[in-house]
Amino acid sequence: MNLHRILFYNLLGVALVTTWWLPQFLVWSSVDDAIFWFFNQFITADYPTWTEILAALNTRAFDKAMFVLLVVMLYIAMKRDPQGSWLKWGAIGVVMTITALILQDIIHNVMTYKHASPTAMLDDVNRLSALTTLPAKDSASSSFPSDHGLMAMIFAAFMWRFADRLMAGLATALVVIVCAPRIMVGAHWVSDVSVGALSIALIALPWVLCTPLVSGAVHGVMRLLKKLAIRPGRHRREIHHD
Repeated sequence: MNLHRILFYNLLGVALVTTWWLPQFLVWSSVDDAIFWFFNQFITADYPTWTEILAALNTRAFDKAMFVLLVVMLYIAMKRDPQGSWLKWGAIGVVMTITALILQDIIHNVMTYKHASPTAMLDDVNRLSALTTLPAKDSASSSFPSDHGLMAMIFAAFMWRFADRLMAGLATALVVIVCAPRIMVGAHWVSDVSVGALSIALIALPWVLCTPLVSGAVHGVMRLLKKLAIRPGRHRREIHHD
């Protein structure tokens, strides 16, 4: 267990929450407003190409494409791992998914604070959905913390733990690619990602990834997958014997 690293990341997460929660710190409110209004001014009929690009990046189809990309990146990480195997990286994927589901459940059922997206809270805003026929999401009744941001951060954190630096760096860049479109159309405040999702990741994930918990979980899943696997040759012999 790397207790020093855990405490370092946890303190960063607590500091982020502190700078956002205490009333004397107004920096995040100013940053949120500035970033939202900067991008919102370009969501008009005067920029049809830009609005269509933003719309495409905020559809379910784009989310599905990002999921496929995550799977591809897992495959590439496996091929670049000298000790990589389908069994090992399949187990990593299972543990990562379980971690994401647990944190998502905590967000939805334990956290009490919520707030709406800027397009749902502010008046006289330009709405992307009024300018496109694509089924694009541009608002949310509960945007804090960012689900998209946290899920992408979980993936990046697991890549930093198990993959090489190239794949870890690409996974980190993917966080920006996943989160930026939601921020640019006003479906999220920037602090939903930079404070909400990131603080949760900094506080929760080190207790998984910087302790023996993750290694034990991965090896446990690997043993389970081995037990569930049926060797084709053995299976054929059993059928022939019967």
